[in-house]
Amino acid sequence: MYKICVLSGDGIGPEIVNEALKVLNKVGQVFDIKFEFNHALIGGCAYEKYKKPLPDDTVKLAKDSDAVLLGAVGDWKYDTLPPEVRPERALLGIRKELNLFANLRPVMIFDELLDASSLKPEIIKGVDIMIVRELTGDVYFGEPKGIEVRVNEDGVGIRYGYNNMIYSEKEIERIAHSAFLTAQARNKKLCSVDKANVLDVSRLWREIMIDVSKDYPDVELSHMYVDNAAMQLVANPRQFDTIVTGNIFGDILSDEASMISGSLGLLPSASLSDKGSVSLYEPIHGSAPDLRGLNVANPIATILSAAMMLKYSFSNNEAYDVILDAVKNVLKQGFRTKDMFKDGDKLVSTTQMGDAICGEIQK
Repeated sequence: MYKICVLSGDGIGPEIVNEALKVLNKVGQVFDIKFEFNHALIGGCAYEKYKKPLPDDTVKLAKDSDAVLLGAVGDWKYDTLPPEVRPERALLGIRKELNLFANLRPVMIFDELLDASSLKPEIIKGVDIMIVRELTGDVYFGEPKGIEVRVNEDGVGIRYGYNNMIYSEKEIERIAHSAFLTAQARNKKLCSVDKANVLDVSRLWREIMIDVSKDYPDVELSHMYVDNAAMQLVANPRQFDTIVTGNIFGDILSDEASMISGSLGLLPSASLSDKGSVSLYEPIHGSAPDLRGLNVANPIATILSAAMMLKYSFSNNEAYDVILDAVKNVLKQGFRTKDMFKDGDKLVSTTQMGDAICGEIQK
């Protein structure tokens, strides 16, 4: 019996999470696994009820669970709220509360969707990248930060905004070990992305990556500046296997890499903590409030996030592979949600895609 904290969130979150739960229930039947799903509020829906995007009860439920499945948070109607109560603040908050420092974002190219990418098929065919993003440091959490008025030499007040990009040695060591272990389980190639030619924090990042690499002599470590990495991801993505980088660089690069696949609706993520702690799984896309209630959103990223839960939290690689194969089989049959659809495909709704994937799940 696994206790899952379900945070459906806002926008299309409830719709896509429902399909992931449906898939988990089917996997449970096939593999004789029991799930206890406990729901809580996060984001805009939590603000509506509690006037805070991350209620204490949600944090407690998450900490008392075996894993957390998250949909998406946010809505345009909350854009004018003070920063501390905006829905997106809940994401930073729960990452901090659960100490979720390592974010794994796989970028896999399905052969059936080669034409869906904006890049040429010959560039992206065979791409299989794992981006390891540090998740609890950098400019999103660094202090001091804020907006303040400073008086210049003419006595005129001018507003300044500032954030502090900061990493401690221990924070870098921690994500480095996670990245090297991830690379060891793949093709033993790790590219560390930084901006060491300009930033002091990146120089420290690179030094520690090199120091930690001595513990993993079987892994080939390389380094790349973030601006070059952004270019190389679209010019020659097959050169990458595992990438490790900081919070803000990882945020940008993983979204860029996701578009190689042709749709944000395809890519999952796992946010991990120390061994034995609660981890969180979510699609990398947003809440898409304009699609809410239309039954058109792509649930595959959320379904694959649930598959990652089985792999990383519950050490069930077989169940993970079964879900991945089910997704591949459905795509081979031509089923597409609106975001992936082109002439000749079989257009399906959110629920129909979930049903089709469930129909392919078997040992």
